[in-house]
Amino acid sequence: MKTKKKINSNNLLIMITIIMFIVMYAIGCFVYAGKGFAHVQTFLNLFITNAGLICVACGMTCVILAHGMGVQGWPCIPTIILILVIGVIFGLVQGFLIGYLNIQPFITTMAGMFFARGMTAVICTDQLSITQEQNALFYSWANAKIYLPAFLGYTNNKGKVMTPYVRPTVIIALLVVVVIFIVLKYTKFGRSIYAVGGNETSATMMGLNVKRTKLFAYILSSFLCSIGGICYCLNTMSGSVQQAKGFEMDAIASSVIGGTLLTGGVGNVIGSLFGVMING
Repeated sequence: MKTKKKINSNNLLIMITIIMFIVMYAIGCFVYAGKGFAHVQTFLNLFITNAGLICVACGMTCVILAHGMGVQGWPCIPTIILILVIGVIFGLVQGFLIGYLNIQPFITTMAGMFFARGMTAVICTDQLSITQEQNALFYSWANAKIYLPAFLGYTNNKGKVMTPYVRPTVIIALLVVVVIFIVLKYTKFGRSIYAVGGNETSATMMGLNVKRTKLFAYILSSFLCSIGGICYCLNTMSGSVQQAKGFEMDAIASSVIGGTLLTGGVGNVIGSLFGVMING
């Protein structure tokens, strides 16, 4: 008698991981065949180099189970649109995996982050600097100043009056805070997020579509991350794979400092704004 094994979210995640590895390794063998990538020793070196990490990962798995981009040479506007589209796609994929397949959010989002960094490295591993000659429009946005009233200024040691100013990125960030505050407080979608975060069972009994709410929450989050990435790039005027490492932890810390509970259902973006200021 044949038994039919049901594919649950855990098995699906393992299958996806294995398939991704096979596909990536096959591509590597094809692209870098001339450099010895297809040699057996190259494959074995993966285990040799990462032996320690494998052991640590096994230990960490036991604990957890116990419940314990920029494209060089592109014009400014198309690149920004592409970044925003990629953000929506990332949010859609991760929201589907988490909301509909019930795959652990921490694992899904971290895997997505590593995947994004990996794809960035495929595009370019060098530190890229954005200059006025390369992209005059982006350069002008980055260096634009919005001056505040003169009475807020001061006189420096050389006797020159310094008028305070902000960059366009500050205006973008504040607009995001205002819009998201309104969405969370005054829209059905925002109230659904609070309800689902507070108690999924109760939210379901109230007739809310929990899976769809999670999906759109991750799409929104990913879209805002794309906007944040653009603002970050405007501030640094450069890009590399190594940039913004630990940025996700700073974001989490700022939210928690601002009063958002990791268990969900409590918090708002105003608190997060001040959490960022305190962290900064």
